[in-house]
Amino acid sequence: MTPELSYIIDTLFIIFAFVLIIFMVPGFAMLEAGIVRTKNVTSVLMMNTMIYAFASFSFVFIGYQIAFGAYGNDDMSKWAFVLFQMAFVGKVINIMSGGVSERARIIPLTFFAVIMAAVLYPLVVNVTWGSNLLDGTILNLSMYDLAGSTVIHSTGGWALLAAIMIIGARKNRYTKTGGVRVIPASNIPLVTLGAFLLWIGWFGFNGGSVGSIASKENADLVALTILNTNTAGLSGAIVAGALMLLKYKKIDITMVLNGALGGLVSITAGPDLYNIYQPILIGAIGGILVVFAVPMFDKFKLDDPVGALSVHLINGIWGTLAVGIFAANPDEGITLMGQIKGIIVVAIFAFVSSYVVLFIINKISPLRISNDEELEGLDVNECGVEAYPEFKRAF
Repeated sequence: MTPELSYIIDTLFIIFAFVLIIFMVPGFAMLEAGIVRTKNVTSVLMMNTMIYAFASFSFVFIGYQIAFGAYGNDDMSKWAFVLFQMAFVGKVINIMSGGVSERARIIPLTFFAVIMAAVLYPLVVNVTWGSNLLDGTILNLSMYDLAGSTVIHSTGGWALLAAIMIIGARKNRYTKTGGVRVIPASNIPLVTLGAFLLWIGWFGFNGGSVGSIASKENADLVALTILNTNTAGLSGAIVAGALMLLKYKKIDITMVLNGALGGLVSITAGPDLYNIYQPILIGAIGGILVVFAVPMFDKFKLDDPVGALSVHLINGIWGTLAVGIFAANPDEGITLMGQIKGIIVVAIFAFVSSYVVLFIINKISPLRISNDEELEGLDVNECGVEAYPEFKRAF
């Protein structure tokens, strides 16, 4: 194959992967719109739209150069590579925005989205996938993270943890005696649609991260990566459903879907490194972690409507560790200690920087709405448009 033909094929491949990842934008939007109460649906749709617009713009014109340096790629169109990397950035912030839904203002969160996309996330990318300003220092990372179990999912999870600590729980979510008030999802079909759009998007997320498909070896590797990605999602869904049946004698569709997403997050660090059987175990553990992490966070009164801490933070950590456990290769620089070091360095930076930025934004423009506004709903107070105006809103 000529270099020119390889260039064209890989450019088309990365653009196609980009399109698949963008399917995750409506995926997050639909999942969140189905989870929240009807009085807050428009606001989460608006927040997802603002994230895509502002975060993407900020990354292309500021963040990309912080992450990778000058625009340039010899193997494919540099513009295709920019688009592919841009597709990732919104997912980091979507993880955070869904977890603080129903009580957080849109404009302050948009300010945070701009800072995260322009500076904080690009710095994480720089020291992992990018130009590496830590090269030659004691903090230099050797973590293997193909598509971002830590770089994307845990980074978003740490930002969410910081946001929840500042904003607090939804009104009346927890009782004075330590009980948890169940707030049911408003639209289960939308939750299901959103989860499956995310699942489909993951094939571009992980498959595209291989970087090339213009040879037999790379085509096989892309196919294996996508197969392993899907297998982990299947395994996570099955195990989460089985655990719910054993624990509660009922199968909760939201937990099954989160189990699938947990499996997908957990495989994201190394789907190209495993055989076709290892993802079964990795995804199963991801599903188990989701089932047990959701009530654990509630015990600490960390109110996360969509379960993003359990899906993205916990399984982002697990997925990165799994590479060191199942695919360690010292000759290639992949070790368990290297994975642990990467997790810790990114965790400290992502949490501390997010907390500081959110704290400052909160002082300038409060992140949380008032109790009266929360009772009435964000759709009326933040957007002026109700998603379901013909329905009587339940407070």
